[in-house]
Formats: sequence, structure tokens, C-alpha cells
Amino acid sequence: MYRITLIPGDGIGPDITAATKTVLAATGVDIQWEEKLAGETALREYGELLPEDTLASIRKNKVALKGPLTTPVGTGFRSVNVALRKEFDLFANLRPARTYQGVKSRYDNVDLVVVRENTEDLYAGIEHMVGEDAAESIKIITRRGAERIVRFAFEYAVREGRKKVTVVHKANIMKCTDGLFLAVARKVAENYPQIEFEDRIVDNMCMQLVQKPELYDVLVMPNLYGDIISDLCAGLVGGLGMAPGANIGTDIAIFEPVHGSAPKYAGQNRVNPSAMILSAVMMLKYLGEKEAAARVEQALAEVISEGRVVTYDLGGSASTSEMAGAIVDKMSG
Repeated sequence: MYRITLIPGDGIGPDITAATKTVLAATGVDIQWEEKLAGETALREYGELLPEDTLASIRKNKVALKGPLTTPVGTGFRSVNVALRKEFDLFANLRPARTYQGVKSRYDNVDLVVVRENTEDLYAGIEHMVGEDAAESIKIITRRGAERIVRFAFEYAVREGRKKVTVVHKANIMKCTDGLFLAVARKVAENYPQIEFEDRIVDNMCMQLVQKPELYDVLVMPNLYGDIISDLCAGLVGGLGMAPGANIGTDIAIFEPVHGSAPKYAGQNRVNPSAMILSAVMMLKYLGEKEAAARVEQALAEVISEGRVVTYDLGGSASTSEMAGAIVDKMSG
């Protein structure tokens, strides 16, 4: 039995969370959910965006599944998601991008994973004004931070049967920061001779991904490049509605769809639950429930490919819960 913290989230979060719970229940994996609040929902209920009760639940259970959160303007947090990553030192952001037949895309053979360092780089938020007419932001890359994210990428490649790791950087210009990241990556790669290793300059990487994404497998990079390139990769496979994600630390992991909370669709039971369900697939793999994960992903792929019981963005007219029901039917059929 797994006890897992569940954060339904804001906006469309409760709808896609309910659909995901339905699908996971059909796997037979024994999950006991501990439901907690965060984001705007928590602010209304408790007067704070990240209640200590929610943090304590994640700290205890070590695994959480969460819907999208809204960070209200003027609350002090840059982002609730960033605050969670900092609180639990979730240094690895994992973003798979895979094409599914039936999802509108210019490509039909993408299957890659972006591994983004989650705690350093310009995203550390160390910035200030220099007088009235200039602003400065400090880019932080540490040897420890670079080593653990690159090692995470190689270990992921080994575990998932992937063949190649590409490190993405701008070391030709930022010779100290990105130079350190690249040097550390090359050193770590020596310990994984079975995995092909290469490096790409970030601007060239963007062009390569648009021209020939099928050549790439696991990409590892500092925080800012990861934020940009992971969205680029989501665009290759049909958009954020098909983009799952995970934030993983040494002993705690939080799984979540990449898209936002889309408040205008809240409670309408009509949005695509795929990104949330695929995030749950990642969670099952993390827990070692690989067979259940494969069944869910295969059923989702079949439902989307058939195109009969899918949501409006996938060309259908089904509700969120109806699409979840069709996935369950595939699993039991």
C-alpha cells in the first residue's frame, strides 16, 4: 500500500485530478490518498498558499501528485511550485515529450526527455537594481549542483533503457558558469561508457530540435535553458495538454502536469486530463509499478488514437470524466 499526498490544485485541477484517480483505481495498485490544499484554494481556506499541514504531509509520505496551482499576484511568492522545489530540494525536473498518434503535431517520431536542473542558475533569483537605470541578475552554477543533475540524467537513461545523453549549454560564451557545467558533465559521462554522450550549444539545440527531434533522447541542462527547451519540446508533441512533469529530490518526489490552472474552465469537466494522467504514469514508474504504468499509458494512447472518446482539444466532444472512463475500459478490456 502506498500513502501519497494528493493536491488537487486550482482551476481545472480538481477535474483532472478526479479523472486521474479513476484511472489509477483501475490499475489495482493500492494507493491511499491524503488530500491536501495549496495555491489559491489553500489561500481561501487557510489564509496561506502553502499550509504547514500540506508540507508535513509531503515530508511524511515522500511522494505527491498535484494538479496545477495558481500563484496570486502580490502574495510574496514568485511561484508556489518554486517554493515547493526549494522546500524539499527537488533538484531534478523531468519533462518527457512523446508523440501520440491522434494528437495534432508536425512530427510523428518524438520520444525524448528533458532533465532540467531545478535549484540554481538565473532561477535562483539573485538580482538587484544597480542605481536607477540598470538591473543585475547573478547566475549560479555549482560543481555539486551540476554533478547531481547530470548523474541523475545518466541514471535515468540507464534505468529507462535510453541510449544517449546530450548536455545543453552556452559554454562558448559563459566560460565560467556553463563551462563548469559542461566540464562536470564530461567527467560524469566517463562513468557511463554504455551511454552515448554529446554536447550542444543551446541555440543550436533549439534549431536541431525543430529540424530533427528524432535524433535526441535524454537532454540535460541548467535551469533557465530547461524551462525554455521543455516548452519547445511540448510544442513538438502537441502542446502542454500532453506534457507531464516531475520534480524529484533525494528522497521526495512531486508529480504534476506542466500546464496551468485555466480558471475559466474550472468545474466544467471538459479539459484534457492526459498530462495529469501521464504525470501519474511517471509516479507509478518511480514507485516501481512499471507494469501498471505501462497499462495506463497504453490505454491512454489507444483512446487518443481512436479519437472517439476524447476532449475538444483532441478533436472530440467527450468530457474529462468520460475520457477517463474510456481509458479504464481499455485497461479492463
